[in-house]
Amino acid sequence: MESVGYDMYCKLLEEVIKEMQNANEPIEEEEDVQIDISLSCFIPDEFISNSNQKIEIYQNIALCKTEDDIRNILDELIDKYGRLPKEIENLLEVARIKRMCKENNIIKVQQKRDRINFTLGKNYDVTKIPDLIKIYNNRIKVKTEKENVITILMKDNNVIKEIKNFLRASLT
Repeated sequence: MESVGYDMYCKLLEEVIKEMQNANEPIEEEEDVQIDISLSCFIPDEFISNSNQKIEIYQNIALCKTEDDIRNILDELIDKYGRLPKEIENLLEVARIKRMCKENNIIKVQQKRDRINFTLGKNYDVTKIPDLIKIYNNRIKVKTEKENVITILMKDNNVIKEIKNFLRASLT
């Protein structure tokens, strides 16, 4: 485990278990969602100074697959350490965004000043795009050159809120 790292070990273990359960079905590797936004997301040294504890928390957050997983980590952090700094709240919000992106088949979210680009995965349901255009009107652009990308112009400066609103609208 030490030679491949904890995240990779967990991923490999999960794949082996899936292989054993579905011996006749090919395994589709889950694409990791890339999030590139202007937001401080980390565990401050003043909050947790022990680097091993930090690594464990980062790993637990990275392995979250459901909202319940995120809430359990949140509850555990509050129980152990007390009130969370904004940077950790942001880190948990990014975990929520990643989960929502996976549900939507969005593989990348990138902020560029007042715009947010959503790179669509190959299984994205493009029939949702006309509804998104109705919702966002002149604040949305759809590009289908090299990659399929939907760009929205932010209404306010809360990037988390804008991303989550888009992802919720994209789910309906």
